Amino acid sequence: MESKKTHLISMNLPVLQNALKRDPESYKEEFVSKYEQCQSMLSVFQLKSSRHNEALVSSVSFNAQVVHCYRTSLPEVQQFPEQLINILKHHGPDMDPDMRMTFCKALISLRNNKMVAPMELFDIFFKLFSCQDKVLRKMMYNFIVQDIKNVNTRQKNVQLNKALQNYMFKWMNSSSAIITKMCVDIMVELYRRRIWNDERTVNVIAKSLTSKHSRVVSVGLKFFLGVNEIEDDSDEEDDDDSHKKTLKELEVGYRVGKKSKKRQKRLDRAKAVLKKHKKKHKADVVNFSALHLLNDPQELAERLFARVNTSSRIEKFEVELLMANLVSRLIGIHQLILLNFYDYLMRHLKPSETYVTKFLLFAAQASHDIVPPECLENVIKVIASNFITDRNSDDAIAVGLNAVREICARCPLAMSKDLLDDLVEYKKNRGKGVMMAARSLVMLFREKNPHLLHKSNRGRLTEAMRETQVLDYGQLGAVDYLPGAEVLSMTEENQEPQDQKEWESCSEEEHEDSDGSWIDIHHSSDEETKDVKKEEADDPVKMAENVEKARAVMQSRIFTDDDFNKIKARQVSKEVDGRSASKRTLEQMSGQRNNKEIPSLEAIECIPGKRMKHDYDARMASVMSGREGRQKYGRREKRTNPHASTSNKDKRKSKAFMMVKHKIRQKKGKRTFQQKRDALKQALTRKQKSKK
Repeated sequence: MESKKTHLISMNLPVLQNALKRDPESYKEEFVSKYEQCQSMLSVFQLKSSRHNEALVSSVSFNAQVVHCYRTSLPEVQQFPEQLINILKHHGPDMDPDMRMTFCKALISLRNNKMVAPMELFDIFFKLFSCQDKVLRKMMYNFIVQDIKNVNTRQKNVQLNKALQNYMFKWMNSSSAIITKMCVDIMVELYRRRIWNDERTVNVIAKSLTSKHSRVVSVGLKFFLGVNEIEDDSDEEDDDDSHKKTLKELEVGYRVGKKSKKRQKRLDRAKAVLKKHKKKHKADVVNFSALHLLNDPQELAERLFARVNTSSRIEKFEVELLMANLVSRLIGIHQLILLNFYDYLMRHLKPSETYVTKFLLFAAQASHDIVPPECLENVIKVIASNFITDRNSDDAIAVGLNAVREICARCPLAMSKDLLDDLVEYKKNRGKGVMMAARSLVMLFREKNPHLLHKSNRGRLTEAMRETQVLDYGQLGAVDYLPGAEVLSMTEENQEPQDQKEWESCSEEEHEDSDGSWIDIHHSSDEETKDVKKEEADDPVKMAENVEKARAVMQSRIFTDDDFNKIKARQVSKEVDGRSASKRTLEQMSGQRNNKEIPSLEAIECIPGKRMKHDYDARMASVMSGREGRQKYGRREKRTNPHASTSNKDKRKSKAFMMVKHKIRQKKGKRTFQQKRDALKQALTRKQKSKK
């Protein structure tokens, strides 16, 4: 009986596999027989590798799962992975797709059991990327990424990572576009997962930008242009935890009390509002580390621009736009000098151009202080002559003014006084978009260079405007003190002044005695104090004393968070002082001065009071996002229990018309008493009318 049971186990491979993993020594003979059988089948398969062999598929899968149990007792099983690799190396492209997939899965299983070195396995997988099998390529791609992630889980394996990067760098110059693209995809994915986020990986990916294959170049361009969309995982987890806690509180509140449809609808609305609020207030985390890790951005920008600026268009126009976008970002972030790029942009700065707003964005991105002002001045003049003219529409004028504002925000010296006076006159335009764009340009130069504006456009001078220093070309505005630190004292003050405490106690007593009504008190010294402050701000001696005090305070104490908040409030008050009261808060005013590292397309295309047209995909995406978390429209379900059966009347509505046609006819033939009475009455009425 026991021999019969053993025979049945040996015939059933899944059962034998389970038994081998539990007790390898007891079933050693069965394994040896199966292993020898697999060896003979492999030798026969190499003679005709293009045929499909179902028995070999089962045998290879079985041995790959259990061969690691006998790596010490049977040394000859160590040659099994090498046999599979040799077969794939010599017959891989010509093999049946199912057989090739089985062999690759077997090698992955052996790699998980640490019977294959990673370099040997990656070598054969990269060679198999050239096979016309998309499913196989996707499986190998996922395994390579996951295996490298597992190797670097506890600590980074620097030696293995360096060997793999050198190996992938060799395949970057391969004649096969598929292999090169898969190499770049793997490195991009590892960078996004923060496994290979070092300088070496970024520069290897940058090597793909000079490839002769357009598909490879587009992958590298999208990586460098889309790296700002990567967000910190820890921040997302914290947001999700707080979001879950709030949802949990809502659900617990609904659980207590009587259940009703009104309360359920209120809960659904609260969930929808909470979800919408989370999407709206999600912080944008920008990461430009990949662009900062480039070894030679100047050479890369020159090579990309030489590829874009060729007379004969080699690449697609979409790829050319991506290249121009990356060149402009490299120029702006690394402050490079590439003067021919501005001539290339000026050829495309026409309102009739399809992607003209993107070229305006490239011009703003490529602007910085080190660029000669003459080059950017020519760009601004081209924009003014092509966009900011009365023969164009209000939208074109507004877009042109926005582009000029973004360029001047990064290089104020590019604007001349005569041209600025002409552009500022558009603030009297009747179009709201043009008027707002011109006003934003005025506000920019009030901050950057108020002396360039006409006296009537400077507004009321503030302390910040008086302290503004217009830097010449190549001049640095470095200071050895912290502006605004003059509001702090030389020593740290932990206690409030005694006079302030007495005033607070008096105000509390008065508040207790008052009946809640307002008391208007006029101070005759208000105007005097304002005049004194204005005279102090105008006095250059007082400004020099503030600078010396700020320098002394900075050298005498360590600043705390409260001190920085006071300095921040002081700097904001310098901008407000001298003007009318503003309704903006401190956070809003300080946030307006924080310029992004690169300008956004929305800042150029933004036209107040104008809804931009969207394509079909954008409209459908907006529609689908609005449907999230909302009940489906339609007839309300009458059943209280959704699992209960429906009535015959409801079932009849879902049936085909030919099945219920005879019942509809019967219903028309059978009339009720009221229908018969009404029909008789109508017939008698018609009969009497006909006799008359």
